Amino acid sequence: MAQHLDGIDQAILTTLTGDGRISMRSLAEQLHISRANAYARVERLQATGVIRGFRADVDPVLAGQTTSAFVTMNVRQSQWRDIRERLRALPGIAHIGLVGGEFDVVLLVRARDNADLKRVVLDEIQSMPGVLTTRTHLIFEEPDVRDPSGRTAPVGD
Repeated sequence: MAQHLDGIDQAILTTLTGDGRISMRSLAEQLHISRANAYARVERLQATGVIRGFRADVDPVLAGQTTSAFVTMNVRQSQWRDIRERLRALPGIAHIGLVGGEFDVVLLVRARDNADLKRVVLDEIQSMPGVLTTRTHLIFEEPDVRDPSGRTAPVGD
């Protein structure tokens, strides 16, 4: 169920999205609210599931995943839940989306290199029961949408 978020809640989310390690003191100062208010709001946003967690923003290339691709899939609808769980267990699957349209599922797959990507797609994904077809779209460049300079993160220099 969607939560009612006021302007301060939205500002907290924007600030934490930009810097998940900001101190409560700095957050409160930046938003001109008390530390107690900042703590209470962040706790509420976590308790209600609006904030799902705090993670490191890892550069995939620098972490050794130099090849990335979007993989679209058509699946037997009756087997979607099992396929979803198998995909969740696969290393390198960075995103899973059940979508409407020409295909059923879109994945973001990160791999060490083209050979590793081939293994993931051909040996792992295509062998899953209920997967009917796949189509792989290599990613050549991933601009950082949060970086106003327009710098990009090259994939596999």
